[in-house]
Amino acid sequence: MVKKVQKAAVARVNDYAILLSPVISEKSAMVGDSGQIVTFRVDPRATKTEIRGAVERVFSVKVNEVRTATFQGKLKRSMRGAGKRAGFKKAYVSLAKGDKIDLVEGL
Repeated sequence: MVKKVQKAAVARVNDYAILLSPVISEKSAMVGDSGQIVTFRVDPRATKTEIRGAVERVFSVKVNEVRTATFQGKLKRSMRGAGKRAGFKKAYVSLAKGDKIDLVEGL
């Protein structure tokens, strides 16, 4: 019987273009208290499967579920006129039992 050896997935440059930054806020801290859900700011064009693959390759974890939320930019006014903030997309990544990502280790 031949045993298949699983190679460790190597992160690609494109993975770092999909995962822009972790979200460090009160809400993401409350959601991720169990250590099973991590929140990222992602590229607005990225799909759930691309986000899942990028997280699995970059952090070497198993992802159960990816939920996304898209936010429109707010209109801001000042004395000089009106402007608009950029919109963004946020992904809530649910990890498999036993996997954990420490984003704020040492703070």
